Amino acid sequence: MADDERVAVVIVTRDTRDEVLGCLGSVGADEADDIVVVDAGSRDGTIDAVRAARPDVTTIALGDVGFAAAANAGIAATTAPVVVVLNADVRVRPGSLGALGRRVRLHPRVAAAGPRVRYPDGTPQASARRVPDPITAIGHAALGWWAPRNRFTRRYRALDEDPTLARDVGFLSGCALALDRAALESVGGFDDAYRLYVEDLDLAVRLRRAGWRIVYEPAAEVVHRVGASTSQRPWRSRLRHARGIARYVVRHLPGGPLVLLVLLPGLVLWVLVTGTLTARRRSTQSSTGEVLVGGRDG
Repeated sequence: MADDERVAVVIVTRDTRDEVLGCLGSVGADEADDIVVVDAGSRDGTIDAVRAARPDVTTIALGDVGFAAAANAGIAATTAPVVVVLNADVRVRPGSLGALGRRVRLHPRVAAAGPRVRYPDGTPQASARRVPDPITAIGHAALGWWAPRNRFTRRYRALDEDPTLARDVGFLSGCALALDRAALESVGGFDDAYRLYVEDLDLAVRLRRAGWRIVYEPAAEVVHRVGASTSQRPWRSRLRHARGIARYVVRHLPGGPLVLLVLLPGLVLWVLVTGTLTARRRSTQSSTGEVLVGGRDG
């Protein structure tokens, strides 16, 4: 493969030993020129299992540094012009890495491309989204759990768009994201201060402000189980999500600190309610053997 056609894969994992092995098994050796697994503080033997099963894969063992810092470390360990960052609970359909790589390489000013994402049962996952204005964000946060087809959630998740057509989007889910190395480096990579969630939105906003494009590529497809790691720690996950939202508000909204002060009571209530619901769901599904749902589907 020519140097300018190379694609590297970075998989970020924490306490998802079986998931990351499954993810590695779905990545075609003929599509990925370099594969790096970054472990962000696992205690379940994830990194040892990867090293034993896949000695050809580069591994990086870190502490609990968060998704953004782990992704940056993995990207820095590769040299390909396009890097695909994956969650451990993602399975890549054949041909998808190549489709993402071509979308980034062959189209002008494309900094990031994301695939069509499905749940394991085949239903679509809204991964290509609009950057939410404050009213849309508040409406989605308040109603999304109970009425997922409400107008705020529909707007935020771009549910009115045709999922079969490629298009420019506001931002893409970080569960599976192809990135142009030069574009990424031009904005300083992911912001390490985002420990979990919102780092994908923050990156997209910074890239678009710098004149780059974010594109949804339906010719590529992945399956995303959602929440393999975060559902194990629902309260910590919600707290980190809230901190990410707070950082985003301060960094990117006009009058950010004042806006955050106004939103703070609602954010605290959101953490309490969604944390409780997630914990109850985990308890119920664990007892029935159902697949846990949570994580990057907010």
